[in-house]
Amino acid sequence: MNFSKEVKAASIALSALCSFSVSADTQVLNIYNWAEYMPMEVIQAFEDEYKVSVNYSTFENNESMYTKLKLLDGKGYDLAFASTYFIEKMSNEGMLAKIDKTQIPHLKDVIPGLLNQPFDKNNNYSLPYIWGVTGISYNSEIVDGSNVGKWADLWKPEFAGQIMLLDDARDVFGMALKANGHSINSKNEDEIKQAYELLTKLRPGVVVYNSDAPHVPFVTGEVGIGQQWNGNAYLAQEEIDGIEFVYPEEGSILWMDNYIIPKHAEHKALAHKFIDFMYRPENQAKMVEELGYPAPSIRAKALLSKEYTENKTIFPDDADVEKGEFTDDVGDAVRIYNKYWQLLKS
Repeated sequence: MNFSKEVKAASIALSALCSFSVSADTQVLNIYNWAEYMPMEVIQAFEDEYKVSVNYSTFENNESMYTKLKLLDGKGYDLAFASTYFIEKMSNEGMLAKIDKTQIPHLKDVIPGLLNQPFDKNNNYSLPYIWGVTGISYNSEIVDGSNVGKWADLWKPEFAGQIMLLDDARDVFGMALKANGHSINSKNEDEIKQAYELLTKLRPGVVVYNSDAPHVPFVTGEVGIGQQWNGNAYLAQEEIDGIEFVYPEEGSILWMDNYIIPKHAEHKALAHKFIDFMYRPENQAKMVEELGYPAPSIRAKALLSKEYTENKTIFPDDADVEKGEFTDDVGDAVRIYNKYWQLLKS
């Protein structure tokens, strides 16, 4: 879910510039998102068109985003981003403002299958930002991944000391649950414990947990194989040869990150304008080109070259998607995941 360090630096520089050059009467849109997860040129274009300033702040994972918004009581940010399994939790806790879809005309272009998901059946509190797949990536210059096709293959002895896992409890446990033949959304403590026990066998061979810039350890040669988001696999492919991406036979982990508006956001109307601006086909296409993830707009593909539309890392086949599962809210069972996640990483 990330760009290069150079883009991250540009993001910081842009925020710094905004803080010093904006006049007192210039409206500011405060965005809270993952690091390096939005094209800076699109942000600049929004600022230019609407004569506003964007203050772009970042977080490392859903848990830290949730904790901060909870602490601030929904104040301080006008637009934030959350994965599927946090939307229902946050809406039930009264943390989110309702989205006025009449203010977002480009919503008509969003892929219907991404809307009205169980976590927000009428999209009252969220709208799709980007969707993607968690699978397996490897560097063929470092390891022999020719026989890698399943999650279970990561446990092969020859890969010990070469493995990266995402720093995300649901992704990591989802992988182990799938390897054991269970749903990634299991609420059964016995199944989650079995996943933990399987992960403890993998732990000695894990070099790093990384969700901040997970393509970088592959590019630098720190790791040779492991979990990866498809977009970050694409970014690694752009930098070096030999990077492959595999949709595991047991089924990939599907995820979707979503726009949300905190309940006490100061600039809700501007947040709606930004969402609609991002849904414009040309901006959706830029997201694909820079992030390496499939955009939710149906019209984006028409603006992309075959380099992108025929790249299976970016756009998975329907069969690969059908075998996968979206990560859902597991309710109180999240405490079980957190308990074993802390044990795993301690």
